Amino acid sequence: MDTSRSAQGYLDDPRNEQVLVYVNGSFVPRHEASVSVFDSGFVLGDGVWEGLRLVRGRLISLEAHLDRLFEGARSIELDIGLTRAQVADALHATLAANGMSDGAHLRLMVTRGIKKTVNQDPRFVIGAATVVIVAEYKAPRPEVKARGMSLFTSAFRTSGPDVFDLRLNSHSRLNLIQALIQAIHAGADEALMLDPRGFVASCNSTNFFIVRGGELWTSTGACNFKGITQASVLAAWRADGGVARECDFTLAQVYNADEAFVTGTLGGVTPVVRVDGRPIGKGEPGPLTARASTLYLAAVAAV
Repeated sequence: MDTSRSAQGYLDDPRNEQVLVYVNGSFVPRHEASVSVFDSGFVLGDGVWEGLRLVRGRLISLEAHLDRLFEGARSIELDIGLTRAQVADALHATLAANGMSDGAHLRLMVTRGIKKTVNQDPRFVIGAATVVIVAEYKAPRPEVKARGMSLFTSAFRTSGPDVFDLRLNSHSRLNLIQALIQAIHAGADEALMLDPRGFVASCNSTNFFIVRGGELWTSTGACNFKGITQASVLAAWRADGGVARECDFTLAQVYNADEAFVTGTLGGVTPVVRVDGRPIGKGEPGPLTARASTLYLAAVAAV
């Protein structure tokens, strides 16, 4: 299946075939890395994760990612079994084991651990948490940023925190995957999702922004990921004297926006040029989107 237009797409790198994967304190060749079929994450998606980006020897927004990881784990009473400092050490040890200093993306995954039997009850866990870190060389595909992305508004909605709190970064992602599948079949690159009230919430894997009258608009975060890259873009834009709003807005306002873009750990700021088959603005990446990207990269010291 063609992944060249995916918001999560990246340039293939042969070095990834040889990476070592961190599995509970050991480093295992990529094609030998595994977890038990009785693992809580495999059984029911019972776990939390973080995606981090390595740029010039530095893990971008590391402290914010650790904040979210430990907050999510505490909220579901998952004992990671490592201190904050030990998790950071494990991330850096994974990079060192693979000789990585730039251009890498890390996926840190923590599950509740192995269960005595396959069921939902966390009391059947018989061991410590499972901690896995996958580090790969990943660079966003430049052609995606050059041409911009196309979105399709999915019939699947995001959820409120009383149903499923998206800020947990849970392993469970079925409604988001369903939304993406719907968008792919509609010929789009990513799904745009509404909240239960019908306001624009986010995309299936990224946060969504529109540009109107020189202002950046993104949703309130009540029913979306409240992403770390999203927060960095907002802060950088405001620090430069611009107006950035976290507010409710509708599809009609999206269709009439001057520009649009999405934000995520891997891609940073990526332009959106079409939504539901309609061109946004001039139907091409816009100057304020480029400005938002420049400000973001400068703010996280990635340039």
